[in-house]
Amino acid sequence: MTAQDSATHSTAITVTVPATAEAAPGDGSARGGVLLAALGVVAFSLTFPSTVWGLESFGPWSLVCLRSVLAALVAGGFLLALRVPLPERRHWGPLAVVAGGVVVGFPLLTTLALRSSSTSHATVVVGLLPLTTAVFAAVRTGRRPSRTFWLAALAGAAVVIGFTVAESGGEPQGPDLYLFAALLVCAAGYTEGGRLARWMPGWQVIGWALVLCLPLAAVGSVLALAQEPVRWSAQGVTGLVWVALVSTFFGLYVWYRGMAAIGIPRASQLQLAQPLLTLVWSVALLGETLAPAAPLAAVAVLVCIAVTQRTRA
Repeated sequence: MTAQDSATHSTAITVTVPATAEAAPGDGSARGGVLLAALGVVAFSLTFPSTVWGLESFGPWSLVCLRSVLAALVAGGFLLALRVPLPERRHWGPLAVVAGGVVVGFPLLTTLALRSSSTSHATVVVGLLPLTTAVFAAVRTGRRPSRTFWLAALAGAAVVIGFTVAESGGEPQGPDLYLFAALLVCAAGYTEGGRLARWMPGWQVIGWALVLCLPLAAVGSVLALAQEPVRWSAQGVTGLVWVALVSTFFGLYVWYRGMAAIGIPRASQLQLAQPLLTLVWSVALLGETLAPAAPLAAVAVLVCIAVTQRTRA
């Protein structure tokens, strides 16, 4: 718009607004954001079983590097085809946090843990991730969700942790250090990605983060494949393709779009359902045993999710 001063000289005033505004509960855009974030949760819930499949054919370092390379090639192809301009300089720092957290850190740490940890035990990390992400978002953005939101989030986390710990026998395991480190870096990556998705489309957030990691992932793939033998199998290749194209690219695309629409804290609480979904997939795909308490835990978690989604965050 244009402002006139006393000397009749016109001065251009540029007003910059975020690409999206956080929707209030009950709005149509909020329902769409919830649907997108929930779709991301479904995609993420298959990550651990797919990683176990991938480890049948590839070593842990090879699997992590190859998934990043494949996802980066797809993302880079979209960015080139659509002639997307480079992000602004101020966005590269947050993109590096996204890359370090969700492209490199979380996949690597959880893959190392899954070499000796069961999928059901590893879901303890995901049980704590929604609460941790909400805390990171509150600190990073300065927005404070309501007391009702925090009570529901804590209750949901308690249900998920209690259920998954009972599933794993309640005994601490060596890979737990990997899992808790993965929790922290992933929460940081989710928070920064959710913030960036208010200024650029969600697929561009994860796309540029993947491209940023491509040189490192390519070199890592060559080095890892030279040290870790490949044992080709249909399940191994399927696992690699899923974690690369669905968990890493598509899942994070819809996840960040959902975060931008409904806010990071509310979107993060949808992940309370992820451990229970992962346990279902573990039974169906890996032959693990599901406890009879699973339906009760599922109902309790759904109630907590409903409360967080009805609360303005």
